[in-house]
Amino acid sequence: MTRTLWDFANRLAAAIALVLLAPVLLVIAAWIRIADGKGVLFVQDRAGRDGVPFRMLKFRTMVHDSVKMAREIGLSDPFGLLRDDPRITRCGRFLRRTSLDELPQLVNVLTGRMALVGPRPDVLPQVANYSAEDRRRLEVKPGITGWAQINGREDIDWAQRFVLDRWYVDHWSPALDLRILWRTAVSLHRAEPPVHVDELNIQRAQAHEVRRAA
Repeated sequence: MTRTLWDFANRLAAAIALVLLAPVLLVIAAWIRIADGKGVLFVQDRAGRDGVPFRMLKFRTMVHDSVKMAREIGLSDPFGLLRDDPRITRCGRFLRRTSLDELPQLVNVLTGRMALVGPRPDVLPQVANYSAEDRRRLEVKPGITGWAQINGREDIDWAQRFVLDRWYVDHWSPALDLRILWRTAVSLHRAEPPVHVDELNIQRAQAHEVRRAA
């Protein structure tokens, strides 16, 4: 019952936020369109609760075909980042630092595919390589922000994120969500985070390719 009421509160909060932030959303959309051309939104299939795919929305912060470009520049993890990543646009760098690129996900919350707080939704190719322990982060809806985000965000590797996400699943409460939302709000503008090579997902992807070839 508590979870159901909290889900409704999330959706109501998302609806109110979308109305109040409509001018901000329009300004950002116009900025991206003028500075970087067509394709204001970045839409990508991500894993939702129980691993069910959904289309996650973000403001576009990278060039088109960023995954293809990652392979061209020799990035082992096409979903990872480089220091001074050439795929990130000029306005995209600002949007990422301020987390304004995440605002369209309020639509995902409104439609019930995401929550305001939860583990960040992962890309499907990486979810396919999850262990049974890793999949525990899929027991709840993914969130715009989460326990891992306020405890390191990109400054921690995926192994640490899995541990933090499992802790969140085991200790969830509305009070914890409110705490996370508050800590997110007071740390929105941040310096450029250090880039860590995501060795865990690279190794798992390589192991998956070996199994397929065998």
